[in-house]
Amino acid sequence: MQADLTELTIQEVAENTGLTAHTLRYYERIGLIFPINRAESGHRRYCSRDLDWIRFLTCLRKTGMPVREMKRFAELVEQGDSTITQRRALLETHRRRILNTIRELQANLSAVEWKINYYSDLEAEYRIADD
Repeated sequence: MQADLTELTIQEVAENTGLTAHTLRYYERIGLIFPINRAESGHRRYCSRDLDWIRFLTCLRKTGMPVREMKRFAELVEQGDSTITQRRALLETHRRRILNTIRELQANLSAVEWKINYYSDLEAEYRIADD
């Protein structure tokens, strides 16, 4: 297995993930991101494994997982393979919430589309009456 030689600065990771350097530091401080390697200068150096983890955290956050649950997930990961079942359960619970949100959004989208069609029909009626 080849070692991961990729080292990215915090600015490069920020550009790559869409997170700010401040958010990356905050995530590390609260334990969402595991301790990052440092260059001799003391600057953070992220590897591709760090980047993959940060992208997954971003996915969890964008799908509405609260930071406290993200922290719990990170704690479970850090504890090792004995927590695989707990991690899966946590993600399954989150998936159910996501699916419920999608159903609600689809219902709301249907209502908006109905209203758009309603107004389109009214506009067509007014155009005919004006002619």
